[in-house]
Amino acid sequence: MSATTGPILATGFTAIINNSVFHSKPMDWRIPIATGLATMGFSAAEKVWPQGAKLLAWTVFATMMLTRTTPTVPSPVESALDWWDETGKTKKKRRSGLVDPSAPDDAPTGDGPDSMEV
Repeated sequence: MSATTGPILATGFTAIINNSVFHSKPMDWRIPIATGLATMGFSAAEKVWPQGAKLLAWTVFATMMLTRTTPTVPSPVESALDWWDETGKTKKKRRSGLVDPSAPDDAPTGDGPDSMEV
């Protein structure tokens, strides 16, 4: 197996997971087909210029992680940051003492419309 196979397969796999699993978009079968063809192309390019092909393969992976491949779907890094921000809100409130430490994560925090006393 060539050294460029890993980054190119990771690029395709991450694109599929980000679009289909995390954002509930229908499976785009062009991605695995293009990933397979790109893997073969990079493997051939690696025989001509090994260092350049490896550098380009990792550049493709980094670019895909940071940019949107579909305008309506956030990039994988954007998705991860959104997830991190959502999971951190309750933990920050818990550390600051605004939430009872023994309360589960999905318990009301006392700062929404449900917390108003009648």
